[in-house]
Amino acid sequence: MPDTEWAPRVAAELCQRLRAEPSLRLCLPTGDTPSPMYARLAQMLEEGRASLADATVVLLDEYLGLAPDDPARCDARLRRELLDMVPVPPRAFSVRVDELAPAAAAAAHAQVAAAGLDLVLLGLGANGHVGLNEPGSTTTSPTRVVELAPASRSAAVSRYGSAVAPTAGITLGMDQLLAAGEIWLLVTGPAKARVLRRALLDPMSADCPASFLRGHARLRVIADTAAASELPPRPSAGRRLRK
Repeated sequence: MPDTEWAPRVAAELCQRLRAEPSLRLCLPTGDTPSPMYARLAQMLEEGRASLADATVVLLDEYLGLAPDDPARCDARLRRELLDMVPVPPRAFSVRVDELAPAAAAAAHAQVAAAGLDLVLLGLGANGHVGLNEPGSTTTSPTRVVELAPASRSAAVSRYGSAVAPTAGITLGMDQLLAAGEIWLLVTGPAKARVLRRALLDPMSADCPASFLRGHARLRVIADTAAASELPPRPSAGRRLRK
């Protein structure tokens, strides 16, 4: 779909889903890709087009070693861009990195996700990661403490404004992402065109964890025109994959 239509359309479809399922259990990411969609979604929720009041939001991942007010913190960013902007916020679960040791925080977050995730929204990393499931992750990789790839470390500083480069994080594992009821993979921009093609068309491999999403029965890939530029032509602008 055209770049200018991407965020409003995804926000509108999420509102439609919330109207149909007010108690939706959502797993939400942070990062550059969902930010414009969150801005539009917050506006639509303010207008009363849907509500998060009865929904549950589970954060996808979190860095370790960052101060609670660090601008790159995933929980702070989701609050800033969405949760604090809506009329009635949802019940929200962040990764408990400030109160528990890393392994215990990962176990606690796994337990939250085990209650069920109806819809997971994911971005796509330039190296094929989803969440912080870096290359090397498999379909059975659990929710866990992970070592960040160099590109992920530098992005926290150069793109998200972190005071320090984190070396580790906690992520929902591929096993729990693939157990969700539905997955939307959100991909925008020309820099993601090559990795999107790799994720959708090359053999599934731990070298590109996003490729494993193709095994999910209800995977929906939503890409703007630039990100979809290296995919074979299809009748509609939005990209969907059903298996």
